Amino acid sequence: MHGSPNGSGGARVTDIDAARFRSVLGRFATGVVAITAIETATGRPTGLAANSFTSVSLDPPLVAFCVAHTSTTWPLLRGAGRLCVNILGEPQLEVCKRLAIKGGDKFAGIDWTESPGGGPVIEGALAWIECTVENEYVAGDHVIVVARVLHLDRHHDGEPLLFYKGGYGRFDG
Repeated sequence: MHGSPNGSGGARVTDIDAARFRSVLGRFATGVVAITAIETATGRPTGLAANSFTSVSLDPPLVAFCVAHTSTTWPLLRGAGRLCVNILGEPQLEVCKRLAIKGGDKFAGIDWTESPGGGPVIEGALAWIECTVENEYVAGDHVIVVARVLHLDRHHDGEPLLFYKGGYGRFDG
């Protein structure tokens, strides 16, 4: 016999509020990426952290990520033309936190090199993917960005930085 689809909480499936939504979806572990670019107006690196990143297509090579409408960094990244998605490693929690702050020099204390197109590849990232925005789709309080991959490579070995149940950590297999 199958259990109740409502789980042990007894709440109806249709009673969805933000806290419950986060609690339930937080049970899906994700990796963490830093989406970076060089601001065209200043020539300085900027970026944001995201845990909604996925491959979309092999032919053509496409990836996708989601960005909140409230992001003040996304317009700067979009305007740069080329983006660099850095897959963060477990020791890079501070990089993630730095890129998640509002305002200020997000790259203070972050070492980086250039991708073939000049985007910031963060030192210590497991891999990087250079891309351009192909399409954007409004989806609730976020925008889904589909990007075409131009260059990519492995960067460092190590374990991924994971986001699970509202916190950051690592996989102990």
